[in-house]
Formats: sequence, C-alpha cells, structure tokens
Amino acid sequence: MPERGFPSPAALRSGEVDLIAHVEAICDRIDAEDPLVEALLPEPARRQRLTDEAEGLLERFPDPARRPSLFGLLVGVKDFFRVDGFPTRAGSKLPASLFDGPESAVVTLLRRSGALIAGKAVTTEFAYFQPGPTRNPHNLEHTPGGSSSGSAAGVAAGFYPLALGTQTIGSVIRPAAFCGIIGFKPSYDRIPTADMLFFSPSVDHVGLFTQDVATMRLACSALCDSWESGAGAAAGSAPVLAVPDGPYLDEAEEAGRRHFEETLERLAGEGFGIVRVPFFPDYAELNRRHRRLNAIEVAQIHRNWYREHSELYSVHMHEIMRTGATVTATERDEIRADQLRLRHAMEEALLSAGADLWIAPAATGPAPHGIHATGNPIMNLPWTNAGVPALSIPAGVAENGLPLGVQFCAPFGTDERLLAWGEAIEAKVRGVA
Repeated sequence: MPERGFPSPAALRSGEVDLIAHVEAICDRIDAEDPLVEALLPEPARRQRLTDEAEGLLERFPDPARRPSLFGLLVGVKDFFRVDGFPTRAGSKLPASLFDGPESAVVTLLRRSGALIAGKAVTTEFAYFQPGPTRNPHNLEHTPGGSSSGSAAGVAAGFYPLALGTQTIGSVIRPAAFCGIIGFKPSYDRIPTADMLFFSPSVDHVGLFTQDVATMRLACSALCDSWESGAGAAAGSAPVLAVPDGPYLDEAEEAGRRHFEETLERLAGEGFGIVRVPFFPDYAELNRRHRRLNAIEVAQIHRNWYREHSELYSVHMHEIMRTGATVTATERDEIRADQLRLRHAMEEALLSAGADLWIAPAATGPAPHGIHATGNPIMNLPWTNAGVPALSIPAGVAENGLPLGVQFCAPFGTDERLLAWGEAIEAKVRGVA
C-alpha cells in the first residue's frame, strides 16, 4: 500500500493540480482502503463536506499568487484536538459532550493557512496505551504505533500528506518510525496547545507527520510560534552527531540496535561526524520519574470524569489513575525542575563533544506484530521529558520488511536548524538497508 505520493503544495497553490479532482481522488482512496487500515473515524458525508470546503477555498482565494501556504493540503487531525463540526472522544468510551469546547488553536491555524481537514484520526484511549483499531499500512498484521495511530497510518497510506499528533512519551516519533514516514516533535510549546485536550501538560507536545521533510518545514512555518523560515543550518555543512552511549541505547532490541549501528556507519561514510558520548547513566530512574509525573497530571485532569464514569475506562487508565494517587505535589514539582536540568545537561554535553545533534533509534525496533499493543516508547522518553525538538526519518527496513527509523534531537528552540539539516540527512538515510 505505501508509499503514495501527493502533489506538491506549490502545485496545489498554483492550480497546476485541480483541487476538486484531487479531493475526489483522495476520497476514492480513503473509501477503498481505510476499511482495512482504519486510520480515520467514520464520517458518512466526508466526500461532500470536503468538496464543498474545497470549492469554498477556491472562491476565497481565486488568485493563485495570494493563496496561503497550506492551500488545499488535506490534514488528518488526531481525535485529541477539538475541531468545529466534529465530536471529540479522545479514543474513549466517555460521552463526547464532556470534551466540548472551542476549536483547538492549532486546528484554527491550519484552516487559516488553507488546509482542509480530511477528518478525525484514530487515537488510543486518551492518548495512552489502550489501542484503537488502526493497522500499519505496511503490514496490516502489525501495529502502527501510538498514541497517534491514525495520524501516522493515514499519512503512510496516502490519505493525507499532513497530520496532527501529540507526544507525551513517544506518540509521534515512534509511530512515524513504525509507518516509515517523517515525524516531528517541536520544542515544548512551540506549536500552540490552547483548547486541545491534555494527558500530561508538563510534557504534552503537539507534533506533526508528513511524507518528507520539505513538507514538514512548510507546515512548521505556518504552525510554530515565531518561526524563522530563513534560519537553518549552514549551507553545505554536515552536522556532527552525538550518540548517547550507555543504558539508554541498551533499551533497543537487537535488530533495532544493529540497524542503528549500520546507519551510523553509512552516515560516517557520507561525511557526518560521529562522536560517542556517555549519557543517561540513571536512565531507569529518569523513566520512572517521567511516568510518575504523567500519572499525577492524568489523575488531576480526569478526577471528575473518573468519579462519574470509571466503568468506561480501560485497565491501562485504571492503573495510571492509581499510580497518580501516590504522587505528591512536592514530588511532581521536583520532577518538573529536573526537566530543565536535563535539558541543560543535553546542551552542555553536545557543546563539550563538539556535536550539533543527538542521534538515536526512533523506536526499539520495527513495529511489533498484532494491534493489541502499540510498542515501547522508551527510546523517545528523554527527549520528550526535556522538551527538545526531535525528528524521525525513515532509514530502511528490518528483515521482515517493516520500516525502521532514526531520530535526531537538537537543543531547545533550534527547531529550524534541525529541520534544515533534516533535509540533507533524509537524502542520506532513506533507503539504508
């Protein structure tokens, strides 16, 4: 099924590609293939809504020279964001009315930039570990990852070239790797989070999925606060990459670790500097504390809903609610303070090593078999905890033919530079066997 290409954003803006015909073709694809993938929540009148909205867009912007940057791009929106005209259920069995509210700020930004909402994408329950029905387009017997399951799978299947997700541990970078696409988690709070639902506000990030880094850069220029489109890496330069040696890398599966080392060799051969930096010596403790921070914040957010509707929650949510009750406010504040310390330690380690970016596996290995679980997010946790930007790029396939990815992480606030380097890195690592 993958990889289905899309017309360039420039071709949609210029009118080189007929927008109505494009929307009809994508709707044909969704109708034919989403019953197998189940990336999108059902919407009986999707085709009519989208063609009506596309016609309205053409009427608002008849002059191609004045069309906004994301004109005509179809976007899948994780069902953790409010979208006017759609119910929000957050992958749960709770009444949708509990989550009513103003449209999420990032969705409004998408509309203002000319994007068309393809529909609500499936999420795991409350963006945690209880899976939905979505399958990996590369092999329907495997998970697409989570929690942004439908967002990633829909981009990989060719249902939309851009999708919104969220990441609390690894819910953007991991499914991007499993589905063989680009995933980007910007610096913490770089994309507005107003009026979206939260799982753990201290670490929740809005993230994005695309099929290539160029589209990711375009999307970020429209959605990220204070984006400097001219900022980026030095022309022609290759970044020096730091490998965080130690207990963290030991979390990768054998196949994932072997492929990661092969990718490092390939990049070194292409002129990228590689330095090994002992880091995360207390990784198990970092993992434990991050999850306890999640637990207390989840328990606070869900307190009233859980009191009224506990029987509608999954076992995963019952467990985290119980854990949240054991975390004190003092412990929570200490963990929050540690987030900034970790961020600064990452930056100091890069500087001391003469490196520009961190490089690490994007997931422990390829997507696990089955859809009863979404895979282990452990390789993504420290970068999310510190709030630094992370970019997942496809880097070949495992022996079973499923995609593998590599993630690149940069100092806080240097998102533009990371994505500028990302285009050069993408050209080198895609297709690594």
